[in-house]
Amino acid sequence: MPTKLTGTAKPEQAAPQEKGPNELAALQALGLNQFAKFGAAMTRTFGDIGAELTSFLADRIKEDVKAQHQILHCKDISELQRIQAQFIQTAVAQYSSETGKLVSMSQDRLISVLNENTEGSSKD
Repeated sequence: MPTKLTGTAKPEQAAPQEKGPNELAALQALGLNQFAKFGAAMTRTFGDIGAELTSFLADRIKEDVKAQHQILHCKDISELQRIQAQFIQTAVAQYSSETGKLVSMSQDRLISVLNENTEGSSKD
């Protein structure tokens, strides 16, 4: 059953056009600026990680094409086995290296962003 409105006194409220700036100022005092800085820094970080992944995938595609070319031109089964083994070894090494690189990038950036925001919060 809906609640009925009564004629009881209501607390005074600012007009909508006055309320926004005052609330924003209060939020900024509570640290909204730090969240905005953090968001911007993390957006840049995600862009850098995306660029790194794109570069890595392009390199892997080149390796795939290279291996397929070698397979198409191999003369016997032992050569095919060597090509496949080399392809797998290279792929595992590259994926392992890239994973380490991405983890390191993420950790370094996160620590940097957190340090900037910690230092910045004492200045604000």
